[in-house]
Amino acid sequence: MLPRPRPRAVKSNRAQIIIFSLLTLILTVATVVGGRIWLRNSETLVFAVGDAAGPEAKFAARLATVLKNSSSRLRLKIAANPDNARALAQFDRRDADLAILRTDAKVPPRARTIAILEHDVVLVLSPGGKKIKSLSDLKKKKIAVVGDGDNSASFVRSALEISDSPEAAQRVQQAPPNTPFDRLFASGFGAVIAIEHTSKIMKDKSYEQYARRNGGFTLNAIDAAKALARKYPAISEETVSTGMLSSSPAIPDDDVDTIGLEWLLVAQSRMSTSTASELARIVYENKSELALPDGFASKIEPAATDKDAFIIAHPGAAQYINDDTKSFMDRYSDVMYLGAAALSIIGSIFAAIYTKITRIAPEKAGELAGAILDIGEQVEHATCIDHLDELQDELEAILRRAVIGLRDGTITSDGLDTFKLGYELVRDDIALRRDHLKRHPPAPAQDDNVVVVKAASA
Repeated sequence: MLPRPRPRAVKSNRAQIIIFSLLTLILTVATVVGGRIWLRNSETLVFAVGDAAGPEAKFAARLATVLKNSSSRLRLKIAANPDNARALAQFDRRDADLAILRTDAKVPPRARTIAILEHDVVLVLSPGGKKIKSLSDLKKKKIAVVGDGDNSASFVRSALEISDSPEAAQRVQQAPPNTPFDRLFASGFGAVIAIEHTSKIMKDKSYEQYARRNGGFTLNAIDAAKALARKYPAISEETVSTGMLSSSPAIPDDDVDTIGLEWLLVAQSRMSTSTASELARIVYENKSELALPDGFASKIEPAATDKDAFIIAHPGAAQYINDDTKSFMDRYSDVMYLGAAALSIIGSIFAAIYTKITRIAPEKAGELAGAILDIGEQVEHATCIDHLDELQDELEAILRRAVIGLRDGTITSDGLDTFKLGYELVRDDIALRRDHLKRHPPAPAQDDNVVVVKAASA
């Protein structure tokens, strides 16, 4: 008899492949979306700041608010310190990701610039009508330094190349905060060097008020500004434009060259490029929200991306500055990498499940040889041509099934030689049995009733 037909393995396996493929795609998309959401809400940056009343702490607070309102994945944790020097020390120990420094400070070696927040200009002032002609003349005078921080006097001594000897310390002194210029001049100081935020000068009316009384003051140029900026990388070359300090009277009455310093928002060099790029984007796109009421950070500028910059730009900030329009690969490379990894892992799992567990294995050709041999056993007991024709039909049906199975994959070629040998053997047996029956047909069976009648008539 013909063996029971096997289920259609091809259709079942094909359905499994389609289902597993769809599940792989669905789970990959879910993994990418979930990973993207997790990444977008996972990074907190520590911002080291000094005095809570200082511009650094106020700027950090505004930046934290902007990050929160813009639904950024970045968050800030503000780490307060007694002063900015200790904040930079915390940054230098890698206990903070962000800090603000003025370029005359001790710069941590791993600091990388995100943005230029502010410029400080050096204003060399003298009593009205008493012009200071050159830098050498300035060095001979007793100088009062007006500026935020205790390091302003040290910066002036360094820029003017005045030694730190006790005598020099007497000639260059840090003035008490908010001391009027006329009182300093009256105290014997031949020059006042004020280090002021550019943004503050634009709003401050005290210079104009002072210029209208007590004989006013003279703003002196630093003739060696370009040479100083070239000699000391921390110093920038600046210009005080006409009427910047006072519009009436106009002070200065023409552009004046001077030197200055920059306030930089810096990040650790180890910060990822994507994080620094996003931080730079938020800073540059939200300048008005980040500006302080006194004008600090009101004119945020891109970090210097030149390789010879005093503090080089972070690669992430440079990437945003130099190319605002990223390519498709730049924007979605992280998604593509995550998707490829998820697709590989999930696809491998489903492929293993299909191969080892759920796949319906095809039948081997050699297994059909048993059914052929069963037919062969029946051939020797066949007593008529009709019976041999039935066995021949069964044999051909097995052959047809094997050929179709090899074509559609439900039968493999394993044991195919055995199948061929069995088929040829049984086919030849049927042919031999057929010839035998044709040469020796079986005697027809006698009718018992006829015999009885003959006997009676005799």
